[in-house]
Amino acid sequence: MFDIREQLKKLPDSPGVYLHKDAFGQIIYVGKAISLKNRVRQYFNSPRNQPPKVRKMVEQITEFDYITTGTEMEALILECNLIKKYTPKYNVLLRDDKTYPYIKVTLRDEYPRILKTRRLINDGSKYFGPYADAGAVNQIIDLLNRAYALKRCAATQFPDGVKPCLNYHISQCRGICLGTADREEYARAIEKAMDFLQGKDRDLIRTLTAQMQQAAGAMDYETAASLRDSLEAAKAIIEKQRVVLSRKEDLDLVLIHSGESGIHGILFTVREGKLSGRESFPLGDLPPGEEMELTGAFIQQYYDANVLIPREILVEKLPCDADLLSEWLTVQKGSKVTINVPSRGEKRALLSLVRQDVEVMVRTLDERAARRQEKQTAVREGFTEIMGEHIGASVRRIEAFDISNINGVDSVGGMVVFLDGQPYRKGYRRFKIRTVEGADDVGSLQEVLFRRLKKAGEDVPGFDQLPDLILMDGGKTQVNGARRVLEAMEIEIPVAGMIKDDRHRTGSLLYEGREIPLRHRQELFAFIGSIQEEVHRFAIDYHRKLRGKKMNRSALDEIAGVGEKRKSALFAHFGSMDAIKAASVEALAQVPGMNRTVADAVFRHFSAKDASPPLPEPDAAK
Repeated sequence: MFDIREQLKKLPDSPGVYLHKDAFGQIIYVGKAISLKNRVRQYFNSPRNQPPKVRKMVEQITEFDYITTGTEMEALILECNLIKKYTPKYNVLLRDDKTYPYIKVTLRDEYPRILKTRRLINDGSKYFGPYADAGAVNQIIDLLNRAYALKRCAATQFPDGVKPCLNYHISQCRGICLGTADREEYARAIEKAMDFLQGKDRDLIRTLTAQMQQAAGAMDYETAASLRDSLEAAKAIIEKQRVVLSRKEDLDLVLIHSGESGIHGILFTVREGKLSGRESFPLGDLPPGEEMELTGAFIQQYYDANVLIPREILVEKLPCDADLLSEWLTVQKGSKVTINVPSRGEKRALLSLVRQDVEVMVRTLDERAARRQEKQTAVREGFTEIMGEHIGASVRRIEAFDISNINGVDSVGGMVVFLDGQPYRKGYRRFKIRTVEGADDVGSLQEVLFRRLKKAGEDVPGFDQLPDLILMDGGKTQVNGARRVLEAMEIEIPVAGMIKDDRHRTGSLLYEGREIPLRHRQELFAFIGSIQEEVHRFAIDYHRKLRGKKMNRSALDEIAGVGEKRKSALFAHFGSMDAIKAASVEALAQVPGMNRTVADAVFRHFSAKDASPPLPEPDAAK
């Protein structure tokens, strides 16, 4: 058994990272320290003097682990990596990187592209963001592609005689596939696009205006109208920016706010003296903590990516380890970065201005949270009315199941999860039907449910938490099928069926043999309807994806050693099947993920197919 008091005596007086664990062995907090001995002991020596959040955490600690590092800077970097790896519940956590889109400029490409991505990879690309509004990201990328005629296709090699895309014919592509693009001119265009992403907007307006006037002068009114719309969109984006500093400075402002809607980190960006953006990030379900701690944790996580780091970050209170954070940011940026609390002047006025903006924004978020809570309460009351106090009041996690196929072909199952009234997409799961032949929806649902519950019994991550309620898309037959699975596995979970009316809308809930109309329970009616639509969409999307894969099978699928990843890499590199067929072994081997053996197999496969059989001799033909 882990003896905390004994282990505290063994802690080294050196920098490092410590990991607190609960009774289940789960890491619940990761922290860094100049002295592990002093820092970790603080948690246990005087718990009554700790803030409520820390006291609550200490009560759950049953053991701890630690990793020593050479310097405090190494400890900070390791802490950041471990927080991202384990997502401990008592650390400040930005939502998953995939939640927010970034704008990516692929600088390592010969002709860089501008893309939307939700993944940050250390691949030499430049990333801008994250952005809370995915629609705005799409709009900005489209504007830049149109204005500067940037490359949009993924291909890097083009066979002779390739036909240019539509964008080339409407002067929105430089014809890279034809070999007519000027590389230096293209590089200048990318620089201008990146200037806009950094808040420098003059060139984009000039470029779009000139293109619009040129199209109008050539009486190409359709193109001119399209460019006019792009110009108006660009102006609308720029008009949202307002001058807040007399000098053309670049800086960020970081504020922390706690309210009914939770804790938020709010980031304001100022580029060339203009307030150019505001993003709000939920920081997880933590009780309010020290603002200095939250500010430091937010800065650490937000800038721990290849994002644009300004020369100065303004905060309301200096975070703990502000000097260390500044040093780390300086290393990340490659030039001096400071974290400051302005005491006077226009920067102090700017901080006050954005705090007022935050108060207004958070009031709106709090009102939404209150409305959401009202709906959840009404839904809970509806479940209680139908299922009784014991079950209905405790429904937090709901899992719904549906089957999709066409005449029993490519049958798949979908499972969606709703947690506290909201879709929990990390919990969604897809299943290929393995044991059921033909269009047997009940048998397929039973297989899916059995596999899902079996994984829970095996503590498979992502399946280990059981639902409070199971919803089946269908009526009595589907519900009874699910109950037979539960009985066979000796698991007690309530099951209900979602029944649609004659207009194919969710009309009632089947529970314990009773069909209960939902029309007069408006909140519950809307909630169950949204679950049924979501699970149907999720299952049918997976079915379409599998069908699409079958339809898109290519000759590459016949070659040993070529799977989906290598197939995708080959198409991304060469652009077409004809180009792949025409490629040499050396060219094939240079594709990322390929090796000489597989490249040789691809080359021989197509060489053998292209080799026509010899024509028969005249005598042999008789």
